[in-house]
Amino acid sequence: MCWFREGLLDKNPLKLFFFSRHIRCLIIFSLCLGLTCLSGFFHVKNKNYSISKSHEELLNPPMPCHAKTNVMFLKTHKTASSTVLNIMFRFAERYNLTVALPADQLFHLGYPRTFLAHFVEGFEAIGQNYNIMCNHLRFNPLEVKKVMAANTFYFSILRNPIPLLESSYIYYKNNVPAFRSSKNVNEFLASPTKYYHPADYRESIYARNIMWFDFGYDNNAKDDTKYTQAVLEEIEQNFHLILIADYFDESMILLKHALCWDLDDVIYFKLNSRSQDTVQTLTPESEEQIKAWCSLDWKLYLHFNQSFWRRIEETIGLEVLEKEVDHLRTRQKELMETCLSEQEAVRKDHIRNKALLPFQSGAANILGYNLKQDLDNRTLRTCQKMVMPELQYTSYLYTVQHPHKKRKELGLPLLWTSLQEK
Repeated sequence: MCWFREGLLDKNPLKLFFFSRHIRCLIIFSLCLGLTCLSGFFHVKNKNYSISKSHEELLNPPMPCHAKTNVMFLKTHKTASSTVLNIMFRFAERYNLTVALPADQLFHLGYPRTFLAHFVEGFEAIGQNYNIMCNHLRFNPLEVKKVMAANTFYFSILRNPIPLLESSYIYYKNNVPAFRSSKNVNEFLASPTKYYHPADYRESIYARNIMWFDFGYDNNAKDDTKYTQAVLEEIEQNFHLILIADYFDESMILLKHALCWDLDDVIYFKLNSRSQDTVQTLTPESEEQIKAWCSLDWKLYLHFNQSFWRRIEETIGLEVLEKEVDHLRTRQKELMETCLSEQEAVRKDHIRNKALLPFQSGAANILGYNLKQDLDNRTLRTCQKMVMPELQYTSYLYTVQHPHKKRKELGLPLLWTSLQEK
């Protein structure tokens, strides 16, 4: 240790030499000690507060996603798809997008015929410049790609075949010979081959494997493992996402994330639903029979139900999903309180504005909505779009996009007497 007291040193040069050496020793030692302490400090700080990002991530932070505006939705039957169509139409209007609408007086894209590009109004002139496609069609990927851009996002929706077949039975009771000639759904399912004839092509598709048919495949095909597996793989290649109607709110959150849309883009009021008194109770035997009778749809549903939940776990996580579903339902409730006089759907004979009356089919009583009377113009238009039935909305968009074409006839009053009032 180097030290001295005042007056201890005299003018002896040798002593001065050794003193100066001791001073240099003290300075060098202090500098080394200080550098060591600083090095240790930064080492501890870096260890305890390290950022868990790679060098590349720090230099190139993840880019925010951008809303996808080229979207094709395969609208399947009796799967809450009318509600999804309404979401798609409202999104198209919000961003001034072009919708591939059915040509002439049709409300579907050639269904049940396999889709062809010329089924779309204006295809010859507009070509591949459509943003949204979502009306009913029987999927044909090569023809759809003629209409939609190369970067189009493809998705569809499935439903458990058990409640789906019961819903089809009621909705198409008057159109399907197999349904029309049986007393109820349980009688039909007790011996379906007694009533069902595959030769009745257009009428019979709703009675067996309707989802399989909508995806473009033979709904009367033999349930062969190799065949079904090939079809499932092909659907996975053609579609980026398959939603599940039985978990509709969860599906909307997953769709929101996949498309990078806002929450309000997927807010909905349930459309084309029917009154509960038209629901027929299936026996346990009938439920098991549906799994066998519609075995292709059953395999389709089971496969994509698994991939649906796997996708959620890999991209969102169940905890975040639950929170976002709560947000969606809260926002939905707010809009229902703003828009609706009864806060719920009402039977067809209770709908005051007949322009908002949904299409009625079979033995079903399709519900609709009554809007509040004192809404300002902007709120009124927003609410009208949310409750507008499928046929009315299709007709309206057709008139907006093709003003020089003859309006699609509905036989109902019009919501707007001119385009300037939209």
